Amino acid sequence: MADSAPTHSNQPQKRKFNEGKRHFKKNKKQKPTTVKEGSNEEVLIADVRALLEKHSISSKPADGQAEEQAPIAQLPEPFTEYDLTISDLSSTGDGLALIPGTSQVAVVPFTAPGDKVTVKIIKHLQDTNYTLTDFVKVLEPSTHRDDSLVKCGYFSKCSGCQFQFLPYQYQLHHKRSIVEKAYKNFCTLPAHMIPTVGDTIGSPLQYGYRTKLTPHFDGPPGGRRDRRQGVKAVFPEVPPIGFMLKGTRKTMDIEDCPIGTDAVRMGMKSERERVNVELDKYQRGATLLLRESTKRIDKNHLPQDQQTDAVKNYIDEDRGTHIHRKTCVTDQNAVSTEYVDDFRFDNPAGSFFQNNNSILPTFTQYIRDNILPKDLPADAPKITNLIDAYSGSGLFTVTLSPLFTNSIGIDVSSKSIEFASKNAKLNNIPPTSARFLAGDANNIFAEIKFPARETAVVIDPSRKGCDENFLGQLLKYGPERVCYVSCNVHTQARDVAVLVGGLSGVNEGKGLYEIESLRGFDFFPQTGHVEGVCFLRKKKDEAAVDAPTAVAPAAVAPTAE
Repeated sequence: MADSAPTHSNQPQKRKFNEGKRHFKKNKKQKPTTVKEGSNEEVLIADVRALLEKHSISSKPADGQAEEQAPIAQLPEPFTEYDLTISDLSSTGDGLALIPGTSQVAVVPFTAPGDKVTVKIIKHLQDTNYTLTDFVKVLEPSTHRDDSLVKCGYFSKCSGCQFQFLPYQYQLHHKRSIVEKAYKNFCTLPAHMIPTVGDTIGSPLQYGYRTKLTPHFDGPPGGRRDRRQGVKAVFPEVPPIGFMLKGTRKTMDIEDCPIGTDAVRMGMKSERERVNVELDKYQRGATLLLRESTKRIDKNHLPQDQQTDAVKNYIDEDRGTHIHRKTCVTDQNAVSTEYVDDFRFDNPAGSFFQNNNSILPTFTQYIRDNILPKDLPADAPKITNLIDAYSGSGLFTVTLSPLFTNSIGIDVSSKSIEFASKNAKLNNIPPTSARFLAGDANNIFAEIKFPARETAVVIDPSRKGCDENFLGQLLKYGPERVCYVSCNVHTQARDVAVLVGGLSGVNEGKGLYEIESLRGFDFFPQTGHVEGVCFLRKKKDEAAVDAPTAVAPAAVAPTAE
């Protein structure tokens, strides 16, 4: 185990690379598909081709297109160093640089446009026109780079963060461009149907914001073989406990993570010490859970603390009339508690809940401010019903229910529904106003009887987006408004095209909606991730027609992740 965190360095590191898989996982047996999945590889290829097109360089043609002559030059040999100037920052968070005289684009982590850098060439993937590289050092920094901003000794090695050297406003500007490019590359709608993307809403905390971290360690050498032979696997020493070394499948030993909250960082230290003491109990590798939990304490009833600072296992935050006492939960099956403004949410500690509590009040207020139309005609039916179609433990159902007469949260996970119901009760929401259904995955809207013209729907699916059957059922039901929240703006853009343009081969060109607004929220500062929020309103000619209140087609709504 390391005694201290390593200092930040731009010096080259010797690494064992998993060639061709360091960015993306490929399944060679997977059947070809025309459906865009919003994967990192698809996103990167789109950015690579856009850069080549900008410089009038031909890329490898798509299937069925004629071969075009591309520039030919000797590509640098793998594992040699090479100097490049970064042209663009991709939506995956990596810098992109043309390899002069070729149709290859180098993918360079930890760089910004304008940086002149030395890289190590790893592998040329000529069928997709990109070259994997390892960042070695900066020769001439761009005007965007400020290495004094870096707060982590593992930065440029750990695979977690990409942007610590970038000013925060630049990060937000880039994340707006990610949303713009997602709708350009993954949404089949014409440009005039896509509104201007709003400025990205920043996180109040750029460090110390993550309420959940899951460091891990690998099993002992020969552990699986030993177990097959009936021999107890033994660790020769404490293994590295942390996260992946960038570009490899090797675990880095990481003692501290500055994007974690103080309580999570405190838990990380104690869990590392526990594993050190209890290592002989493990025969395999393990993933550790570090989840912040909050207890709200009225200052007038603050208990006398008998613990000394040396053994204190909590962090107190002053919230005016009360204290938020933060602890770190490490048991997957324990219950953790979070507050969003005055709303309380209990969850199984190992389950999904948004991992940046600091931005949740702003985020949920934005949804509240826009879920109801601002220009509803006086004679139009009022929207009094809410459907939260991927409700999880009830974040949107609970925070939006005061605006609606009736709210229903639907999820395929019975455990999520159990906690959503508990959370409604914790927040004094009567069951007559909000209820939760463990929806049948084959017919998620089967029990919905709300008139469509009086209903708004919130959807917040996993990264893979919505199932086509679910989109078909949503179009069949036809609620007045849809709020689409997504942790993958590329699959969001794909799905929004269906809601606006209709399903291919079914009602193509006859979608019910138009895009009212688009913008990103920065739930994960210092990384290339952005959360997208899209509001859709019923087209005026469609809004005048009563939609059915029951839905026949099958639909699948995966549990939000």
